[in-house]
Amino acid sequence: MKGFNFYRFFYAFILMIFSGDLIAQETSIMIRAKAKDAKFIGSSIGGAKILVKDALTEEILAQGITSGSTGNTEKIMKQDWKRSEKLSDDKTAGYKAILDIENPKFITIEAYAPVNKKQAEVMSSTQLWVIPGKDITGDGVVLEIPGFVVDILGPQTHERIAASEKVEIKANIVMMCGCPITRDGVWNANQYEVKAIITEKDGNAKEFELTQKDKPSTFKTEVTLEKGLYEVVIYAYDPVTGNTGLDRTNIIIN
Repeated sequence: MKGFNFYRFFYAFILMIFSGDLIAQETSIMIRAKAKDAKFIGSSIGGAKILVKDALTEEILAQGITSGSTGNTEKIMKQDWKRSEKLSDDKTAGYKAILDIENPKFITIEAYAPVNKKQAEVMSSTQLWVIPGKDITGDGVVLEIPGFVVDILGPQTHERIAASEKVEIKANIVMMCGCPITRDGVWNANQYEVKAIITEKDGNAKEFELTQKDKPSTFKTEVTLEKGLYEVVIYAYDPVTGNTGLDRTNIIIN
């Protein structure tokens, strides 16, 4: 009788383990941000801010910054890709989120990039189910980040310039991963439209074309302006991919 009770107890115990409450399991997700028509966003430009949220409650489950290299230019930009072929390697920028979950969870992943360039930063997001113990590795979840990073180098904000002087309009423009733009390069300056829109206080505006000169990613032109207050907007546009980006500043001509 005692033996019978022991085995009944043991059997009930085993059932409780396998059919009762689930045990939380660590589940890792590799998350990467990749610039549209370019490479991965990593340490060289400050990375992408990653947020992993519960899709229903918006509770933040994990967060971090992508780090590592932008990846292999030859493989990413010049070679044909095959299905399921990895574009990344062990050094390629990414963020590994580790979730401690008991049940399948529907999550939202957001990437903000480039995190250190606020005038260029955009958010890309996606949603997916995560299953306890089922890691997402390799390239992982890749979020595409469209655009250009445009930094006005001159004129400086609120700079006072004499009406008798030529005004140098100058900008540094790179892909969202920081990759350089040059004439006839991998990212071809001849393919992109780069212009300055200079607007007077009364609303009258003029456009001026900038060309890549002196060194990679540097675009410039010179203009003459009459006395007044001006807003300067410099934009970049790729008619092939639709990438866009801009920066703006204000100057005084006296």
